Amino acid sequence: MTEPSGETTPEAPAEPPAPEDRATGPADAAGTTGEPGGAEGAAGPAEDGAAGSVEETGDVEGAAAPAEDGSAGDAEETGTAGEPGTDTEPEDSTGPAETGAGDEPHAPEKAGGDAEPGASGDVAGAEAGAGDAAGLSEAQAELAAQRDLRAKIAARKAEKSGPVASGAKLSGTAADLLAAVRAVEGGAASGRALYDEAPAPRRPAAETAPAMTVRPPAPERPAAPAPGTTAAVREVLAEGGAPEALAAPVAAALGEGAAAALREDPWQLLAVPGVRPEQADGFARALLGPACGPGDPRRVVALTVWLLEQAALQGHTALELQAVRAGLGRHAVPDAEEAVETAVSEGAVLVFQEEETAEEESEGDEDVEETAAPAGPVLLGLDRYALAEESLADGLARLVRTATADTWEGPELERAAGAHGLVLHTGGEASRAEPVALAAAARARGLRALVSVHADGGRRAAGPDAVTVAALLSGTAGPGRDEDGALALDLLVVLDAPHLDVETGAMLVESLPDGCRLVLSGDPEVLGAPGAGRVFADVLAARVCPRVASRVPDPGPLGELVSGIGVGELNQVEAPGKEVVIVPVRDAGEAVHRTVQLVADSVPRAIGVPPEQTQVVTVGHGGSAGTRALNAALKQRLNPGPGRFGGYDPGDRVAYAPAPGRTVTGTVLSADAEGLRLRCGDEELVVPKERVESALRHGWALTAHQAAGTRWPAVVVVLPGDAAGGLSRPWVYTAFGRAERHLSVVHGVDQALARAVAEVVAPERTTRLRPLLEGLLAADEE
Repeated sequence: MTEPSGETTPEAPAEPPAPEDRATGPADAAGTTGEPGGAEGAAGPAEDGAAGSVEETGDVEGAAAPAEDGSAGDAEETGTAGEPGTDTEPEDSTGPAETGAGDEPHAPEKAGGDAEPGASGDVAGAEAGAGDAAGLSEAQAELAAQRDLRAKIAARKAEKSGPVASGAKLSGTAADLLAAVRAVEGGAASGRALYDEAPAPRRPAAETAPAMTVRPPAPERPAAPAPGTTAAVREVLAEGGAPEALAAPVAAALGEGAAAALREDPWQLLAVPGVRPEQADGFARALLGPACGPGDPRRVVALTVWLLEQAALQGHTALELQAVRAGLGRHAVPDAEEAVETAVSEGAVLVFQEEETAEEESEGDEDVEETAAPAGPVLLGLDRYALAEESLADGLARLVRTATADTWEGPELERAAGAHGLVLHTGGEASRAEPVALAAAARARGLRALVSVHADGGRRAAGPDAVTVAALLSGTAGPGRDEDGALALDLLVVLDAPHLDVETGAMLVESLPDGCRLVLSGDPEVLGAPGAGRVFADVLAARVCPRVASRVPDPGPLGELVSGIGVGELNQVEAPGKEVVIVPVRDAGEAVHRTVQLVADSVPRAIGVPPEQTQVVTVGHGGSAGTRALNAALKQRLNPGPGRFGGYDPGDRVAYAPAPGRTVTGTVLSADAEGLRLRCGDEELVVPKERVESALRHGWALTAHQAAGTRWPAVVVVLPGDAAGGLSRPWVYTAFGRAERHLSVVHGVDQALARAVAEVVAPERTTRLRPLLEGLLAADEE
């Protein structure tokens, strides 16, 4: 079954450490371990230097202790960046990643998962990826309102600068871009000058707030590709030996002239998610014969764009020039330097180099002279992410400059929000109450204030009026918009801000009117955004607005454990109420067995949390202890049935991906001619039957990225030994932090957990937002 694109970052772990590495390293903490619900007997001292007792069998009747020796992580965040060209690329790798055909567009399988298609010369392996591509195109129908808003943003940017010339060799803007590549490499010039722009015209502030704003009508589903277009594409695919299942995705990706475009440039097949370069090469050879080669300009341009798209799945909005050249070299491009110049001259990619400034003070003179500092590396990027980052930087600067400073009495956060248009707030789960209280205080002042969250599950702790960011942007929740597309708000509080990707952030900020105050709140230690960019981290690093750090600690043993992980320490905690329990396992099979036992028996009996309120979090979708294996075992135990509705039965817990990067959890109610009916929180929705296979999976077990932004009374984190290399501090912090009352850790990775918490941080993402913000606002702050 084709997997849904529930998250937009890979979940494949890096190569696991060598056996000798896993066997070394002292444990950092000690504790009593056992499975919830059983005997209280204690064994002798734990092996490998861990001071504590281990119950081989039993329940949570035994005491609980912090997890300490190793666990397998979700490869959504890994500490070792895999090389481009592998099938298990970790998130945020420094080079472009590749995903195999048939994978989730953003979630390759972890080690030990399903077999991936090899580097064959045809596209037969891409057939499985067609379902994902089709699912993506339909999922975007639910965000048509966002696309309309993006068009307004693009139009506003187009007023400031002309479009990049495409297809014209060495003329106009394209010639300038090519010259910039050569100039910045030779040190003679910088590419930033090509992108300096005048400030965008500001939207006039509304004089008075309307009493009521009518929301725009629900967006209509975009028309599917014309049957004639799909049929023509099918013919071209057949000539090249490609599966017919790719016809609809290709037609959707390339538009009305898809067949002619594909015949002229067979490497356009790479525009379909899941298609690999080896498969596109085979298709091109079948169509063009000896006329094509590894240095074909069409091939190098398509490969360059593809590498940047794969990097975006890893969180990068741009890549260093050398990384792109290295990626092209791995795909047998004979002259990577010339290939990059070709892609730039065609307008397929953009080139950037950010300049920095340094202040020098002459001796005996107080005059300060601003001099040019060494320029940053040359970056290549796609226009969609360049537009998003520039729009986001412009929008944030606009909010800072147009807010009217006021004196608000109250806590530090309230005072900062009254005096500034942009405020950052950091803290753990308990600190979420502070920005929620700020919104309530603003309403008491007569202001239009709203709280938004990342996931539907996060609304419970944010108050009854909170909405998701996706619902706010689509217009299905929150205030309406004026004729300019601005939201009727005076203050917007965004919780879970670390999960904002750059495109969503740009649309959100561009939707706010002049003078509106924006408070971005979140925990910097959690997993990053599921899409490209690192909005919260970049704004924090830019230091262009007030930052308020919460002093409210997360309570109890769970809070103590998670807080320690955030600073790189896996501490021993006292858990008299069985808040934390460790269940050691020897292999993945035992891990699955213990997980089912915990959810179905031990946690309900010893902790009092029913199975429907217990969430399993694991490392990835594939493998012997991934979400597929765990969900199959949990369904068999908790809701057995024939799966008569496309593999699902009433009562099944499911995870639905209505759009890339979004996961909604719910329960199956029934099915009819329209599709599968789900209950998600307080709402009912229908998953069209053609999307069930691509956008839905069972949801008793989720990955850490799918679970981000939501908490459950009890959580079982499964750490099978074959995924130890995928562990990182952010993954462990996020997974363990999903639990409100009880955390069970099914532990099979020896010392890898302690080592990951202490040493493995999230790989850096290459972005441009920080220097853009600094250039716009740093001078204002001075």
